[in-house]
Amino acid sequence: MEQIKEAFFVGKLGKNPELKYTKTQKAVCYLSVAVNDKKTNQTRWEKVKVWEKQAELANLYLKKGSDVFVQGRINKVSFVGTDGKTKSYNEVNASLIGFSNLE
Repeated sequence: MEQIKEAFFVGKLGKNPELKYTKTQKAVCYLSVAVNDKKTNQTRWEKVKVWEKQAELANLYLKKGSDVFVQGRINKVSFVGTDGKTKSYNEVNASLIGFSNLE
């Protein structure tokens, strides 16, 4: 049985949100979030996918540099690259995001 990995972090958007729609017209928004690790003083980048109404709101109110809170499930995404090798990365499928548009 695969262990479910949960994510919970606060960071800043590294670029503007990217809103798309699936074939069934479900909104999905992609976020790139920089998270500072205070223990190692390093920045890690998290790929985040937000769905439906939250996706539309994120696209409407967020922009590069915005602070954002993310809670969700970590999924491993695998694909075959142009070189024929299998590559993978982690993506957070957000169940909840939080932000303030007070700037």
